[in-house]
Amino acid sequence: MKHLKGKRVGVVANQTSIKGNKHIVDFLLAEGVAVVTVFAPEHGFRGEAGPGDKVVSGKDPKTGLPVISLYGTKRRPSKEDLSGLDVVLFDIQDVGVRFYTYISTLHYIMEECGLYGIPVVVLDRPNPNGFYVDGPVLESEFSSFVGVAPIPIVHGLTVGEYASMALGEGWLKDGRRCVLHVVPMENYTHSTKYVIPVAPSPNLQNMDAILLYPSLCLFEGAAVSVGRGTPYPFTWMGFPGYKGGTSELTPNEIAGVIKNPPYEGKVCSGRDMSVEVASVLRDKRLKIEWVVEMYQAFPDKKSFFNPFFEKLAGTDKLRKQIESGISADSIRDSWQPALTHYKKAREKYLIYKD
Repeated sequence: MKHLKGKRVGVVANQTSIKGNKHIVDFLLAEGVAVVTVFAPEHGFRGEAGPGDKVVSGKDPKTGLPVISLYGTKRRPSKEDLSGLDVVLFDIQDVGVRFYTYISTLHYIMEECGLYGIPVVVLDRPNPNGFYVDGPVLESEFSSFVGVAPIPIVHGLTVGEYASMALGEGWLKDGRRCVLHVVPMENYTHSTKYVIPVAPSPNLQNMDAILLYPSLCLFEGAAVSVGRGTPYPFTWMGFPGYKGGTSELTPNEIAGVIKNPPYEGKVCSGRDMSVEVASVLRDKRLKIEWVVEMYQAFPDKKSFFNPFFEKLAGTDKLRKQIESGISADSIRDSWQPALTHYKKAREKYLIYKD
């Protein structure tokens, strides 16, 4: 509270921003903190928007506070949005994966606050995938909102550690600097098994999905259903006619959860991947073998990947490796030099033990 007392505060928050049984904004207002503006990331301030849906600016019905969307017509706050603020507080539960957009929002907030001399306070939260680091490191030419910094797919950082590393490594636009305060957690290590109490997004409904997400989300850039539009998002994978399937699902639109899911209205044959959670916890690595397997099983190789795959992967090398028939183990070996460099740099910013 010491960074907020007597200050005009902007808050970046969503439905996961809970203190006890209260939303962080409601809690701060009750404590007499002068919250004057709310910034809403993907899925909205109170989690009202579906994946990819534009978040509309307006007013919070409960508090009357202005809500400025950072997932609509813009991804960054403007000078006018930040005008009059003394500090911006960021409090969102992340899942520890580069292409999950909350850390991109934090990155942009830091850049704009740095430009206008506004301190940023990060209330740190556990990383449920913080027990390992793996995947290709983002190459700069593949930067996008699903990858803004040169980190691997599974980066092994809390949001507070990410903010410190982005600042310390000079990743902010034009070498910008910002005043950063990270409020750390107590009794946490990266190996702590943490169960997220509030779903961080509509399609990550349980811990199985959160633990499988780093590997299965790569299929968002390929011709494979991951169960969106069914009761099993990110705990299932398949496609129509898949020969290795042991179950069938038919994706359909679900209001507030998904519009136009892949293979909408078509019967998909596939596999329940929740049985693989134990192997993720054991092996502590990205399951790139699942992508290799599905590529090999897909009948029309030329239509398997779409352009989004390279943004998710952060490189075009992974697609080319899979297309050329390189084994999953060899692909993983190719990541090691960049991962070694990243891990060494990461050590400087760790607040919590691995």
